[in-house]
Amino acid sequence: MEGIPLVLSNAALFVGLGVLAIVVLVPAIWVIAVYNGLRRSQVRAKNAFSQIDVQLKRRFDLIPNLVETVKGYMAHERATLEAVIAARAQAAGALGAAQGTMLGVASVTQLANASTALDGALGRLIGLVERYPELKANQNALQLQEELASTENRIAFARQAYNDAVMRLNEQIVVFPASVVARTFGITEMGLFEADAAARAAVAVKF
Repeated sequence: MEGIPLVLSNAALFVGLGVLAIVVLVPAIWVIAVYNGLRRSQVRAKNAFSQIDVQLKRRFDLIPNLVETVKGYMAHERATLEAVIAARAQAAGALGAAQGTMLGVASVTQLANASTALDGALGRLIGLVERYPELKANQNALQLQEELASTENRIAFARQAYNDAVMRLNEQIVVFPASVVARTFGITEMGLFEADAAARAAVAVKF
């Protein structure tokens, strides 16, 4: 009979340790799972942005070539050519800023606005090119325009893939209780690649 209390004591100890393990381990495992899920979503979004980055840089490389090709024919369109170069420089600067701030909402919106402004400047240039028959027959100018159009299509696809990935991440971040884990580990929302209404309205191409 003297051994019974000892057996019960050991059993109670094991039960207590088991309960403690459950209380500690289950929440820890859940936090780890949520954290890893958030980080995976973050990595996917950053990888998607890298495709935008590649295509934007390709676009930036093509623009000076196009300007150099057409400027000899468009001496009276200096302001338009300068506007394209200025918009390109602004967009390139915004791309660097977005990368330096971990693709935050404000920086990505700034990049989207700058890219939209570049769209408008390029649209005005291409529209003017159509007025010059000799340029319409220039094979180099035609090839550059085709490459720019192809690049813009790739940007559009990459932008959609990025926005989809960011939306999934941002939804995870704002939903409780995952939001607690995100806030604890400093995982913040990323910006959608979308220009604001004012920037979109400013790109209307008029001749």
